[in-house]
Amino acid sequence: MSQPDEDPSRKKLTRKERRQQRKSSITLDDVHHESEAITAALSSLLLTSLPQMATPVRLLVCSIGNPGQYLNTLHSAGHTVLSALATTLAYPSFQKSRAYGNGLVSAGSEFTLWQSSSLMNVSGVGVAAAWRQFQKEGRGEEARLVVVHDELELAPGLVKVKSGSASTKGHNGLKSINGLLKGTEYTRIGVGIGRPESREPDVVAGYVLRKMSAQERGKLEGCVGKVEMELRRLREG
Repeated sequence: MSQPDEDPSRKKLTRKERRQQRKSSITLDDVHHESEAITAALSSLLLTSLPQMATPVRLLVCSIGNPGQYLNTLHSAGHTVLSALATTLAYPSFQKSRAYGNGLVSAGSEFTLWQSSSLMNVSGVGVAAAWRQFQKEGRGEEARLVVVHDELELAPGLVKVKSGSASTKGHNGLKSINGLLKGTEYTRIGVGIGRPESREPDVVAGYVLRKMSAQERGKLEGCVGKVEMELRRLREG
């Protein structure tokens, strides 16, 4: 009897053919590993291509001026602007804080506002104490000090931002701060109050220490939006 033909599918493979078959076959593990590699590569690409969100800078915003009967004078324009800013931002009322150099504090979600309770000429003591406390309360975030003050060299209601190391031009409050901070970098926001024609010290002193008019107060409060914009810019670093 003749033998049945051998099933081609059961034909024995040579060693070389088996090696080639193994090389050409793709297992499920191979597919899984390749998929993981592609996913990791795409994740890395997205992380490097997307812009990283910067952490906002913590700001301590201090105003300097004079207390008591001199609170509503042009020399206390910084206080007027900071009070108006707190109202605009719906921040809590200013409260006296011993930890913050006995100044008045109103803390919100974006800024910590601080008003000096001392005379202008010795502003540095309170500002330095408030700055130390503000830094102590931080958790490693970048912090910056901003001082809002009256500026004779600017027209009423105008705003100018300068480095704390810029010339004080005879401003005793800024001189006091620079003497106590001893080279610490900070930012100044000068609020214009204008100046009298005469530059005689007595005339200038009488000008800055007189009660401001309703029109002058309106111009100071009208610059709050500009001050807020500058503070947000500083906060973004």
